[in-house]
Amino acid sequence: MGKITVSLIKADVGSVAGHVTVPDELIRIAETSLLEAKENGLIEDFRVFKAGDDLELLMSHRRGEDDEEIHKLAWETFLKAAEKAREMKLYGAGQDLLSDAFSGNVRGLGPGIAEMEFTERKAEPIIAFMMDKTEPGAFNLPIFRIFADPFNTAGLVIDPSLHNGFIFEIWDIAEHKKVFMSAPEEMYDILALIGGKSRFVIKRVYPKEGKLPTDEPVAVVSTEKLYKIAGEYVGKDDPVALVRAQSGLPAVGEVLEAFAFPHLVSGWMRGSHNGPLMPVSFNHSRCTRFDGPPRVIGAGFQLSNGKLFGPVDLFDDPAYDYTRQKAMEITEYMRRHGPFEPHRLPREEMEYTTLPKVIEKLKDRFESI
Repeated sequence: MGKITVSLIKADVGSVAGHVTVPDELIRIAETSLLEAKENGLIEDFRVFKAGDDLELLMSHRRGEDDEEIHKLAWETFLKAAEKAREMKLYGAGQDLLSDAFSGNVRGLGPGIAEMEFTERKAEPIIAFMMDKTEPGAFNLPIFRIFADPFNTAGLVIDPSLHNGFIFEIWDIAEHKKVFMSAPEEMYDILALIGGKSRFVIKRVYPKEGKLPTDEPVAVVSTEKLYKIAGEYVGKDDPVALVRAQSGLPAVGEVLEAFAFPHLVSGWMRGSHNGPLMPVSFNHSRCTRFDGPPRVIGAGFQLSNGKLFGPVDLFDDPAYDYTRQKAMEITEYMRRHGPFEPHRLPREEMEYTTLPKVIEKLKDRFESI
C-alpha cells in the first residue's frame, strides 16, 4: 500500500462569544468539505475537531507532506467556514487567513500544520494534540519528556528498543535555521536551546537506526508564528502536534504522562501572559477564565490502511483531575500579579502585541536623568 501521510491543519476562522469556541455550523461545513474529498478519493479518512476557538482538520492520505491538493482542500475548507463566520458575525472571522490567494500550500498563510509521512506498522497508535491560547514552544517540555526523560518514559531505561534514544529536529524560528541533535548524548545542549521556548522549538523527532526507518518522524509539531507572518499580533499560534506510540516508541501512557504537569506557557489573554497548560476533555477546551487558562486536548487513534479508528478522548479521565486542580491553583497565583511580570510576558516578547502602541505615546515625555 505504500506510505501513509497524516496531516493536522488548524486555523481560527471565527468563534462564538469572543475567543471561546467554534460553533457547530462551522464544524458541519468542514465535515461536509472533507467528506466530499474522501468520496472523491483525495483523502483516505478524516476527523474534524475544535480546540477552543480553533477549527482542526485531521486527514489521512497518500500524497505525502506539503501536497498542494491537500493544502488547497484545507485552505478552501477554512475559506468556506470563514464566509459562514462573517455571515454569523462571529468574533475573529477569518482571523488566521492572512492572505487572499492560495500559493501552493498553506505554510505562511496563517494556518498551523503538523504532518508526517511514514510506513504503517503492524499496529499504529497515533495521537493528535491540539492546544489553544499558547505558542509552539508549549510543546517543548512534553515532547522532550516523552522522548528523552527517563523519569517520564520508563521505556528509555527498561525497553531495549528505546534505550538508544531519539533524534530531535530543533528550529530557531528567529533565524530560520534548524539543527539535528541526539538524545541522550546531547541532552544538556538540547535543553540549553529548547528551554528558550519562544525562539527554539522542537519541530520533529526521529528514531535512531534499528527501531524504525530513520527518515520517518515519530512526532511533529506545528511551528507557525502568526506575528512573524502578519508583522503584528493577530492572535496566538495555538499549535498542534502528532505523536506515534508503542512498538519501539514510548507507550501511550508515557506520552500522556508528559502532560500531567501543568507547566507554564506563553499566551493566554491577548497572547500577553504566562499561565499553566491544562489538559482537558474535548468538551472542556473552551477558554473562559481570562480567556484561558491555556488548554490541550488529546485525540487517540489506531491507523489501519489509512483509516482512522477513534477518536479516544484521552484527557477525559479523572486521573487528570489533580493536574487540572493544580493548573487552577497556578492560574489563581499568576492572575494575582495583574499587569506585572512574570504573569505578563517580558517586554521583548510583547514586541508584536498592542503594548508598543501604548508606550509610543509616552516616549516624548521622558527626560534625561
